[in-house]
Amino acid sequence: MTSTPVEPQRTTVGLSPLLRLLILTQLAFNVGFFAVLPFLAAHLGQAVGMAGWLVGFVLGLRTFSQQGLFVVGGALADRYGIRPVVLAGCALRIAGFAWLGYAERTGAVIGAVLLIGFAAALFSPAVESEVARQAVVHEAAGGQRTRVLALFTVAGQAGAFVGPLLGALLLSVDFRTVCLAGAGIFVLVLAGHAWLLPQHIPGRQRVRLSGGWGALVRNRRFLALCCVYGAYLLAYNQLYLALPEEVERATGSQSATAWLFALSSLLVVTAQLPVTRWAGARLSLRRSMVAGLLVISAGFAVVAVGSGTAGLVPSAVFVVLLTFGQMLVAPVARAWVPDLAEPDRLGLYTGALSSVSGLIVLIGSSVTGALLDAALPAAVPWLLLAAVSVGAVGLVPRR
Repeated sequence: MTSTPVEPQRTTVGLSPLLRLLILTQLAFNVGFFAVLPFLAAHLGQAVGMAGWLVGFVLGLRTFSQQGLFVVGGALADRYGIRPVVLAGCALRIAGFAWLGYAERTGAVIGAVLLIGFAAALFSPAVESEVARQAVVHEAAGGQRTRVLALFTVAGQAGAFVGPLLGALLLSVDFRTVCLAGAGIFVLVLAGHAWLLPQHIPGRQRVRLSGGWGALVRNRRFLALCCVYGAYLLAYNQLYLALPEEVERATGSQSATAWLFALSSLLVVTAQLPVTRWAGARLSLRRSMVAGLLVISAGFAVVAVGSGTAGLVPSAVFVVLLTFGQMLVAPVARAWVPDLAEPDRLGLYTGALSSVSGLIVLIGSSVTGALLDAALPAAVPWLLLAAVSVGAVGLVPRR
């Protein structure tokens, strides 16, 4: 893909049936997942009776078994094709949710949570890599690559918005009902994909598992993209780490945090496509990513400067700027991977993008948490996070 911006009149090419299926898949995945996840910590602490540290450990295991193993799922998709990997992942997610609904002991809970995480490590990189590959095909037909990834992002965010509402409704029965409903959604996804997902996708060649790793670790431009994407994800993670601390400091409680989360989701659902259309007409992939990182950095700076002076206003501005920065960075990062990946290794590279950036987030979040706990002026962690986003600009690969 060249760095020439896409003309607006060339972005209206219709999506293929396979792309529509994969985008709807992301919506369904997130509805099922987020119907359960937001209520897991409270269930473990109250119904199962786990100590706080053990709840955190279990949630960390889920993240590790998912994000950390994305690279494995991507490699399996390259070797066996996306159909068997997606179907296997859905089957494991069904088993994991059903197991979690009936798990009453710590060992059973851990087993169920690991199964739930590993299921996503199978189906998510398979779906994401094929969406990226189909986006390139869509672009060759006269469409806009980033528009496809933007639609994928919107579908995921819509699912993340609807899922908790469904879970909260079912929680009035009990947590087991929530888990079984989540499993039921994945039963429908499994059945739909067994029927609709092609046995063989034209242009996708299967490769050996053992190849490709050496070239990946020597691919400096791709590793730079992973670092940049990790910096973005570290910033996005502050919605769950630094923002609640700031909201509580400003208001005395975290009750407004949920409304700020809803604001972020609503912005993505309503504004992602117009922002992508605007950026595609005016910015190259690199410039879009640079602009997004600078907007994110500005959001951190607003809280650093305004903290303690204007109530929730700095936090709200941060959420808006962070979300608009996300709209510029996230679709572009995934749209860029096919240009940097080896032929027929797109699953491996897509999985590696998530695994490497997830490791960066794990380390960065630990440091951020220590800074938030330290006896430092409230502005210091936010200024340092702003500096991380600015520093990441220098790592954005050249086209």
